[in-house]
Amino acid sequence: MWGRYGSERVLLAVLLGALLLGSAGGVDAGPPLLLLPNAIPTAQRGELQQIADGASVSTHVLAEPFVARRDVFEYLLDHPEFATHVTRALKLARYRIWHTAEGLFLDDGWGATGHVSVIHAVNGTRVMLARGQYRPRVLPAINGQAIVVLEYDLQPTADGRASIRTAVTGFVKLDNRLLNLAGHLASGVVTAKAEKEAQRLVRVFARASRAVEERPAEVYAQLRERPDVPQRELEEFRQLLNVR
Repeated sequence: MWGRYGSERVLLAVLLGALLLGSAGGVDAGPPLLLLPNAIPTAQRGELQQIADGASVSTHVLAEPFVARRDVFEYLLDHPEFATHVTRALKLARYRIWHTAEGLFLDDGWGATGHVSVIHAVNGTRVMLARGQYRPRVLPAINGQAIVVLEYDLQPTADGRASIRTAVTGFVKLDNRLLNLAGHLASGVVTAKAEKEAQRLVRVFARASRAVEERPAEVYAQLRERPDVPQRELEEFRQLLNVR
């Protein structure tokens, strides 16, 4: 029951904000460490470290390198709401992200929801803090906080694109002490489930990345047919893809 209704769903919702683009790779052995950029203020670093130290679920997932245009990759990375329109238009996932007064709101389509804030964003690194919940059909809502650190490296290729390698580190701390203890006691099972969910999400966006790269006009046409796609981002994306 824990594997189905536990914190991996909260982690899944938070990982969505990271918008990984690539094909699934390996998972590092052993519990990950929270490595934060020095530019993050001391007080905020302390808050993030407390969440990581008390996490019941943590994971570090590496993705195999993939080739894509850097400008398209970073546009989707920095426009998560629009990126989920891409995956939904291609019928790859049910995930949705939209803007609210409290920031970005995530809905994985299976009961996991949450708000996410970008704490730090520089070339090659994104640090996000989220508060989410999972509402199973037969159990009370499960609430928690999470940290996601997305790192990526780009190496230019001969054709003007880039070979991109991504890695995501995630930590989830549950609000309920009993559930948090259960997460620690069953850490191996829960972490394995979280890693599986993270890898599945990576594969979804890998397929979206390939579709954009191989069929830009078709992808744009599918997006244009969706009435709820933000028009400014749609036009910016059309220009990026050089589609008439």
